[in-house]
Amino acid sequence: MTDTTFRIEPLSPETWPAFEALVERHNGIFGGCWCTWFHGGHPSCEGRGESYEGNRAIKKRLVEEGVAHAALVMDGDEAIAWAEYGTPAELPSLHHKKQYDATSATEPDHRITCVFVDRRFRRQGVTELAITGALELIAQAGGGRVESYPHDLSEQTKKMSSSFLYNGTRRLYERLGFTYDRPKGLKNCVMVKAVKPR
Repeated sequence: MTDTTFRIEPLSPETWPAFEALVERHNGIFGGCWCTWFHGGHPSCEGRGESYEGNRAIKKRLVEEGVAHAALVMDGDEAIAWAEYGTPAELPSLHHKKQYDATSATEPDHRITCVFVDRRFRRQGVTELAITGALELIAQAGGGRVESYPHDLSEQTKKMSSSFLYNGTRRLYERLGFTYDRPKGLKNCVMVKAVKPR
């Protein structure tokens, strides 16, 4: 059960310090990625993956340019989670890209590519809150076809650590109104939802 005092704020130059503090509390996320992996191929990403500080500078630059988006879950002034989203041009990199391209019939208007929750708040419904926040911000930006690429654990019997679930699970997205489109890689899938503009 999530705390009703949590609120959603968009990632922006104004909320960058809260985002930065969350990433730094977790050593740069996934080996110092700074949530830059899915931006790979974007012109502002030259040097991505070379260093912790380099990734930090790239992410900050993308935020300042207005091409890095996320719904931040805020607890007071502290960011405790995010859901990264953007257009395919802003987030061109995907895991299993070759298979994805070969099976894709329609390009989405937006993608939700990465969700991260502060370790202190995991298993409390915050992931769902972050994704819902991203969907609301997408609606405010005009809506459209939204894709996400969660882990498909429907046939897995062994429990997976939440720290490996960088984009939630198929079951979670189904609860949020997404429909299964197709498999992607060994344990991931493509989920889609039409989001009306607000």
